Amino acid sequence: MRRMLSFRDFDWTLLAMVLVLCTISVMEVYSATLHTRFTSFHTKQVFWIAGGLVAMFILAKVDYHKLVDWSPWAYGVCLVALAAVKVVGHKALGARRWFAFHGFQFQPSEWVKLVLVLVVARYFANLGGRNLTWKEIFKALALVGVPMVLVLVEPDLGTTLIYMPVLIAGLFLGGISLRQALILITCAIVLIGGAWSSGKVLKPYQKARLTSFVNPDNDPKGSGYQVRQSLIAVGDGGVWGKGAEKGSQTQGYFLPIPYTDFIFAAFSEEHGFVGAILVLLLYFFILMRLIQNAQTAADLSGSLIIMGIVAVLTFQIVVNVGMVIGFMPVTGIPLPLMSYGGSSVLFTFLALGVAMNVRMRRFVN
Repeated sequence: MRRMLSFRDFDWTLLAMVLVLCTISVMEVYSATLHTRFTSFHTKQVFWIAGGLVAMFILAKVDYHKLVDWSPWAYGVCLVALAAVKVVGHKALGARRWFAFHGFQFQPSEWVKLVLVLVVARYFANLGGRNLTWKEIFKALALVGVPMVLVLVEPDLGTTLIYMPVLIAGLFLGGISLRQALILITCAIVLIGGAWSSGKVLKPYQKARLTSFVNPDNDPKGSGYQVRQSLIAVGDGGVWGKGAEKGSQTQGYFLPIPYTDFIFAAFSEEHGFVGAILVLLLYFFILMRLIQNAQTAADLSGSLIIMGIVAVLTFQIVVNVGMVIGFMPVTGIPLPLMSYGGSSVLFTFLALGVAMNVRMRRFVN
């Protein structure tokens, strides 16, 4: 008997947890912008979330096998867009990362994340999960490496780093051996060391941001300012927090951009250790639910897609939270479903839509 696609197979539990995080996001964006000129940001965030929900349900109905088949074309379009944004993109804070249309900004590098997940899943699924040859590994490195280079020269180091987990997840699930992995890790360490010492790959301000978290007090008014103020905010929250709209670091304009990169610090100040742990538990349950869906996928490409999404989300969560508490460098990576921003919100919901797509087709012939 043919099993038809139905929204009864939709992961409503996962969606409920996602909506709880989105509600927390809107409330915290409202609090963080209460006494600023960005008081409409929480309303915009609601619109982005609503648009993301619509896009998620639409994408959940499109067979993910078709998305995988279309991914090489989407990949080509993305490469053209990344090259074009460097030439004709809107310049802000010394970087060209956006196309600007009558006040609306579009950031191509955000959409590349989802396309890379699909392309990498297609590549390794076609290999059938067998042991990888070096030729196949180098092809995978080039597949992800080209957009990484294009984004790095914008420059946008944070987004460049987000592409790496997609490649790592693909190689790990695609059949790389331990020996090959160790060789690649060694080569990566050598290349990173060479890039750092050359002075041609990373700009001085990028190096300062990557090292300031080790000892922010060395330059408390410069490169260490963001980390220092974030640590003060997190510590100031104590166990239960100061209460909504009562955080002195957040409301006193000491905490930098508390509605985007440092929204977790703002939330921790106002809701304390207990609130921070509850948010982290929500993320944990969301990721575990996605992994469960990957395990029950109908084929290898479905599993690879969801695990690629898990890799990206996990990386963003770990780096952002680690940055806030001084364990990671400041890279400008947003916190999924919490940080303000249309591109980030839409990417997350589209990614969840694809994951739902895979789940709903577990038993479809």
